[in-house]
Amino acid sequence: MQATAYTYDSETRSGSVLLDDGTPVPFDAAAFDAGGLRLLRAGQRVRIETADGGAATGADARITLVTLQTF
Repeated sequence: MQATAYTYDSETRSGSVLLDDGTPVPFDAAAFDAGGLRLLRAGQRVRIETADGGAATGADARITLVTLQTF
């Protein structure tokens, strides 16, 4: 699933993304670390994976991976 980086705190390595419908979804350090990134900037297009494979959205979603979107 694709999203846009919205917030990121480099000290906690956590933040949030915006889904394409504008819904913010938080991610934790484990999801950030799973993607192998070192930094994330607001506005970057990212690929996310959720614990349920994308079935849940919004507050129900638990992001397990955040990485850069590549084409």
